[in-house]
Amino acid sequence: MKITEIKSCFVGPLISPEQFIAEHFFLFLAKGEMNGYDGNKHYKLTPGESCIIRKNRLARYNKVKDNNEFEKVIFIFDEAFLKSFQKKHNILFQNYDSDDAFIRLKRDQLIESFLLSLEPYYQNSGSIDKTFSDVKREELLLILLQLHPALSDVLFDFGIPGRLDLEKFMQQNYKFNVSMERFAFLTGRSLSAFKRDFKTIFNETPNRWLIKRRLQEARFLIEEKKLRPTDIYMDLGFEDLSHFSFAFKKEFGITTTEISGKYH
Repeated sequence: MKITEIKSCFVGPLISPEQFIAEHFFLFLAKGEMNGYDGNKHYKLTPGESCIIRKNRLARYNKVKDNNEFEKVIFIFDEAFLKSFQKKHNILFQNYDSDDAFIRLKRDQLIESFLLSLEPYYQNSGSIDKTFSDVKREELLLILLQLHPALSDVLFDFGIPGRLDLEKFMQQNYKFNVSMERFAFLTGRSLSAFKRDFKTIFNETPNRWLIKRRLQEARFLIEEKKLRPTDIYMDLGFEDLSHFSFAFKKEFGITTTEISGKYH
């Protein structure tokens, strides 16, 4: 069996599909292509590559199928599992520091052999029986820590985000479609403190400011970059095209079609 013939597999507790990453997870791509964005950098994963996606980060990623196929392996390293692991093993810290939400892992025979060893445990659902899943998660984590010792500083940091520069954070992350509670948490504030500080800095409510900021960027992309509304609305945090179009017309008094029609 070749590494590119691996079928999709998911090990660990379920994770939310929202753009806030609630738990660390390992992702290996067998078929297709994945593009990621964390508000600061763009990332690309191709077949045979793997990465760690970090918790308490905002991240967006999309998949590109290859011949209508997209196969990935995901292992969730949730906090309960990591604390249990830490009790059993001696964890050495490396003083590693990085803000990247996606940590690319080097290709190695140990990882490839591990992934191939999963095949006998697969169930029809693409999951691994609970009897073996924690054992395999532990095995993978031991391999990753041997290959990338600095991951200990990432995975075993159980603290919560500290207080950040609110204006800088929001200007960098306004495109992410997450709740105010998530934004407050990530900037090290209670929801009430977040709203109070936001009003002081922006003289606007968070919801209203987010919509206006996203629409300003949308107008810039349509007018200056000649992009189509259908290509940008989701990346700007709007859930559907009709809501985006309605908000745009309300804000600027002109439709996206009228603006884009000048250039296309």
